Amino acid sequence: MPGIYKLIDVVGTSPSNFAEAVKSAIAEAGKTVHHMSWFEVIEQRGAIKDGKVAEFQVTVRIGFKIDT
Repeated sequence: MPGIYKLIDVVGTSPSNFAEAVKSAIAEAGKTVHHMSWFEVIEQRGAIKDGKVAEFQVTVRIGFKIDT
């Protein structure tokens, strides 16, 4: 795959689970980032409210080819 690639980190959230948080991050990034090729989950964490899991959060690194 010859070309120039860039990496960005985005954070996705979901009230349901980590997988949905990843999908949310990719979907939002896809609105403005083109030629996305791959992703990796860098970090997983969550928020707690009233002693229960309130939100799942993931930091996702996305790789994409730069237009030349």
